Amino acid sequence: MSVPRRERRGPAETTEAIIPELVQPRDTISTATEMSTAPMSNPTIAPYNTGLNGVNQPNNMLFTDILWWCLGALGFLILLIRVGQLAWAKLRLVSAMGLKGKQQQFWKTRQWGWMPSLKRSVIYAPFWKKRHNREIRLSGAANMGTLPSRLQSLVLFGYLASNLAYMFVLDWTVENKYALCAEIRGRSGTLSVVSMVPLIIFAGRNNPLIGILNISFDTYNLLHRWMGRVCVLEVLIHCVAWAIVQVADDGWAGVKHKVLNDRFISSGTVGLVAMVILMLLAFSPIRHAFYESFLHTHIILALIAIICTWIHCLSATVHGGLPQTPWVLAIMVLWGAERFARIIRLAYVNKSARGFTEATVEPMPGEACRVTMHLPRYVRIKPGQHAYLRFSSVKPWENHPFSIAWFQHTVEDTGLPITEKEITRTSKLVGTTVSFIIGAHSGFTRDLYNAASANPGHAISMRAALEGPYAGHHSMDSYGHVVLIAGATGITHQISYVRHLIDGCNHSTAATRRVTLVWIVRDTDVLEWVHPWMHHILKMENRADILRIKIFVTRPKAAPTSALSNSGTVQKLPGRPNITTLLAKEIDEQFGAMCVSVCGPGGLADDVRDAVRSMQDAGTVVDFVEESFTW
Repeated sequence: MSVPRRERRGPAETTEAIIPELVQPRDTISTATEMSTAPMSNPTIAPYNTGLNGVNQPNNMLFTDILWWCLGALGFLILLIRVGQLAWAKLRLVSAMGLKGKQQQFWKTRQWGWMPSLKRSVIYAPFWKKRHNREIRLSGAANMGTLPSRLQSLVLFGYLASNLAYMFVLDWTVENKYALCAEIRGRSGTLSVVSMVPLIIFAGRNNPLIGILNISFDTYNLLHRWMGRVCVLEVLIHCVAWAIVQVADDGWAGVKHKVLNDRFISSGTVGLVAMVILMLLAFSPIRHAFYESFLHTHIILALIAIICTWIHCLSATVHGGLPQTPWVLAIMVLWGAERFARIIRLAYVNKSARGFTEATVEPMPGEACRVTMHLPRYVRIKPGQHAYLRFSSVKPWENHPFSIAWFQHTVEDTGLPITEKEITRTSKLVGTTVSFIIGAHSGFTRDLYNAASANPGHAISMRAALEGPYAGHHSMDSYGHVVLIAGATGITHQISYVRHLIDGCNHSTAATRRVTLVWIVRDTDVLEWVHPWMHHILKMENRADILRIKIFVTRPKAAPTSALSNSGTVQKLPGRPNITTLLAKEIDEQFGAMCVSVCGPGGLADDVRDAVRSMQDAGTVVDFVEESFTW
């Protein structure tokens, strides 16, 4: 008996040679199978559970290129906008920094006619109504996170919609449903690996795009979370599409056999399990309730998923591995480079010939600590920056971000004069002292406060490490009028700008002629947090002409009263401020372009955002900057 031609095909035969027979009736295939001398997989099904059989690779590469080009075009567009903003701000700074406040009328009103409505409806608009950074709380310990802004939502929707569209551009006319499953498997797997590249880039705090595009790490963190969800969803589709074919071909026993014995399938399965667990643990209530545990588990699972994806791509029957293999190598390099950058920054900042970083921790009223880091080398710090801190005596494996409130540089005399006639001795900057206010909440911050409180009346010292500084990309030097609004420990972010802007006004390096600092606190006891720094600011040259301070006390221990300083520039008021009324008053007295900045609880930030949006029709330039870190 002659052997049917179908049985003589070798495993290396192409999909094109198999396809003509895939539409044969099932009884023809069964007859041929019965004629064989040994059992074999169904040729209508088997080719489509492995390799690139049935995969539309040209379309996969086409959609990959489109996705890359779209992300690149978006980045380039943001870069152009960023360059335009910098040029406009530089022009405003150069032309206004020598003018008095009332002489900056041109920049007070100068902007494109469509800009106010764009700010109100898109740039500063929350996704829905007023809520943006105010957490959606389920209970005292759990919440669902925050809502993206309208502009962020447009970017996210574009990315999600494009991935969905690419997923369903398939050959729906194919008669063999297993061939269709193979095409879905190839498309979803390709798109998943494509999503992993920006997913890893956006996760890094040393991401160079943060400074280049002037997009906050908070925004990148939001994109990272959503791209991770897309990536896991596509991996699940990839797995289901493969399993449908494999079960039809060899049953669940065949699936089990391949998962346990086939390196290509087993590595993909382990990677899938790691990614699904990672996504479940990243669910907002779980993430917020057990953040420290989540963070370390997240890193381990992400590393497992990346390595397994690389093994999966490399182990394919295709010669040289799947086409996505170089992408996964790039992902591993990016992840490793970012981690290496953290180690380098950590080592450079905290170790020098002068020793290691030491921290002084003082317990403060209102359950907070004032932390002063004594760095052994000079570190350049700009207003609005933050750093990640570690303490040797309090969970040294954890690090958390805190805004830099104050800094001073240590100057060392180098010795002899340069020439005989010179009496000025040369000096150099050799160290930096950086201060923070850390409120006690739970976990790490609570443990730090408890350690400091255990020694009442005295500060404690411990070995520590600072990683950073990061951010600080928002310059307010070109604005004639700056309003800084802080809630509780948010004062740390704003006070760094106060000193910088007063210095800039005195040395004619900033256009700022009016700074209004609004601080909302529960009780006057917490004023002790910033006492030494505020004492310095109040003694600065021309401070009374530039700075206005308004302190709102929401829960005073004594009877609520108002108070005004002798200079009339520092005011203490009971209750919560009406942000809209407060900003309206500032606009009535506006000098040049105005910038409103807020740092504090999500509810306060949303109130300020809403008030700034309502002021866009006032006919003056009012910009908005929000400092936040949603996790």
